[in-house]
Amino acid sequence: MLELRFIREHIDLVRKKTALRRLDPAIIDRFTATDSRRLALLGEVESLKNLRNTVSQEIAELKKTGAHDQAEPLITKMREVSARIRELDNELAEVQTRLNDIVMAIPNLCDDSVPEGDNDSDNIEIRKWGEIPEFTFTPRPHWEIGEELDILDFETSAKLAGARFAILKGFGSRLSRALVNFFLDLHTQKHGYTEILPPFMVNSKTMTGTGQLPKFADDLFRIQDWDLWLIPTAEVPVTNIHSGETLVEDDLPLKYTAYTPCFRSEAGSYGKDTRGLIRQHQFEKVELVKFTTPQTSEQELNALLADAEEVLQLLRLPYRVVQLCGGDLGFSAAKTYDIEVWLPGQSAYREISSCSNYHDFQARRMGIRYRPAGEKKSRLVHTLNGSGLAVGRTLLAIMENYQQEDGTIRLPEVLQPYFEKRF
Repeated sequence: MLELRFIREHIDLVRKKTALRRLDPAIIDRFTATDSRRLALLGEVESLKNLRNTVSQEIAELKKTGAHDQAEPLITKMREVSARIRELDNELAEVQTRLNDIVMAIPNLCDDSVPEGDNDSDNIEIRKWGEIPEFTFTPRPHWEIGEELDILDFETSAKLAGARFAILKGFGSRLSRALVNFFLDLHTQKHGYTEILPPFMVNSKTMTGTGQLPKFADDLFRIQDWDLWLIPTAEVPVTNIHSGETLVEDDLPLKYTAYTPCFRSEAGSYGKDTRGLIRQHQFEKVELVKFTTPQTSEQELNALLADAEEVLQLLRLPYRVVQLCGGDLGFSAAKTYDIEVWLPGQSAYREISSCSNYHDFQARRMGIRYRPAGEKKSRLVHTLNGSGLAVGRTLLAIMENYQQEDGTIRLPEVLQPYFEKRF
């Protein structure tokens, strides 16, 4: 979240940056009105409390001298003042709650490098990698390939859980498991990330720390009668590992990677990607998370992006990198690059990873700081994360890019060691 004082003192900047996200500016107007009322109440309460203290001393002096008749009117007046203070304190508590809710709903400030735009059609293409495969036949979408090979089963999953679920079978299940191992091996052994296996359920405080709550409650699955939520991404538990801590600058950047299932209600996606594995209630990802200093976070974002890109390069899957415009930027992110993999069965690029720099927005919510060498005062870290990669979308990208005319799927060379017989 943004600091309340910063919003107040830089209200024009916050208004401008909020407009870049194409959000209703009314939230800034509500902040200004509510903050002004809070300051007015604080001033009135402070003034009345000072008056009460001064008159209380005067009453005490009058009582010492036996002038009770003169003290009585003052005592009556102070009862009225105390009652007014209680009223103002109650209103102040309500106003403070409203103000806190408003502050929590104000998104992060866009980085100055974020391009202006309304939606994903205005995102800026940064680069492309790989050659678009050419086929001597009409390439098919992954759901057709998977059902014909009997490695994807949507009908049975619908019987078990409803729409937006899938069962992987045989080669499909094994390919998914191989991808998870390949991702983790690459990120830990070559890229220097520490592997984490976090809880798949977290409490409300943890969800709030990374920005999922309160804004995105409708997109989440909650456990009834428990203060527990199914995680929408490993970003949530892994980034909160250091909540409330002050880190050592020499230990930064800290780099973690984690495999988890992820759960999302997709509340705002009715009618979108209803076929196949693109948009599921349950899916799997390997996440990359970094804690850095403000001075190195941009450099570390580029490195994180390169780590995610290398996965696709080793798999020989063509992709492009786009920078998100203000209107497409996530609530907590200051800057985001999306990696979009080519899907020949759909003749389109589709997102397979988002790599974001959150600056100190999440760190302020979670209370994660570091102490610069030689300084007494600690500072907020910068947090970053990205998918390295989404497992299901990588699997379907392999199915579509490596499909053969006879209906089979060729296995990428880099994954072949994971399929060797070991028993």
